[in-house]
Amino acid sequence: MINGCDKMLSPLVVIAGPTAAGKSKIAVELALKLNGEIISADSVQLYKYFNIGAAKLTLEEQKGVPHHLFDVLEPDEHFSVAQFQDLARTKIKEIQKRGRLPFLVGGTGLYIQSVIDSSFQFPETKGHLAIRKRLRGLWTAGKKEELYQKLKAVDPLSAERIHPNDFRRISRALEVYHLTGRPISSYTQEKKKSLYQLEMIGLTYKRPELYQRIEKRVDEMFAEGLVEEVCTILNKGYSKELKPFKTLGYKQVVKYLEGDYDLAEAVAETKKATRNYAKRQLTWFRRDDRICWYLLQDGEDYHGVLERIMRCLCRSMNIFVE
Repeated sequence: MINGCDKMLSPLVVIAGPTAAGKSKIAVELALKLNGEIISADSVQLYKYFNIGAAKLTLEEQKGVPHHLFDVLEPDEHFSVAQFQDLARTKIKEIQKRGRLPFLVGGTGLYIQSVIDSSFQFPETKGHLAIRKRLRGLWTAGKKEELYQKLKAVDPLSAERIHPNDFRRISRALEVYHLTGRPISSYTQEKKKSLYQLEMIGLTYKRPELYQRIEKRVDEMFAEGLVEEVCTILNKGYSKELKPFKTLGYKQVVKYLEGDYDLAEAVAETKKATRNYAKRQLTWFRRDDRICWYLLQDGEDYHGVLERIMRCLCRSMNIFVE
């Protein structure tokens, strides 16, 4: 149960960190102990049919804990951070009304920040489709570097966070600048003030161990049928150009199916891209000094880790377990 030490704010636990750090499984165990429900903060788990590459927990692995924002979108459905913010905040309220503790769990830093920080605003960008079409034309014409340099000139903070090959995010940042005259980063630079009585937990491993876990996970995904999963989705009539097919693992499998990679190359490229993504995730999350980090080790007592986190939550959020 929760004794509200601040009746003005409702409690929320965030579990963040890089991919393959074990966030989902630890969140399930904590939710079982603390009467919780889990909201996924993962940009791929939102989509139906994208299961293996998104590392969705099976029903058995969920252990009866309610999970939200899984499988809520068709693969061809448009979805924005603003929509995620609205959906997640609504789910948090619903969970709290049931007298349960909400857990926001995932590795998509922008999604998490959009939910927890009251100052996170979304600029109005009517007319963005015409601008995006023009930017896409420049991108496909081979002017990727030109667009990235433009982003660096008008919004160096965003350029630092966005990979030069990430058209979607580069385009979004340039759209906002062209339509509002302000860099998109300026909308999120205000002093962080949360809407919730917040406890943020970060899970990670030392880099060599994290990379080993990533490589093991990628091997398991291909062994479990990632290629077959992609074929099944494509056979439903969905285009390989859709957003979820541009994500880790799925992008490399599509290239394998097109003949750009052999299978070994697809696996190797997925591992490389995932390692790079984990580095970017850590860079993002380490900017937030509200996160209490737990450095995990393979082979350590799993229950010991849970107990350490439990003690932290019970102390900081005035929680007691009946």
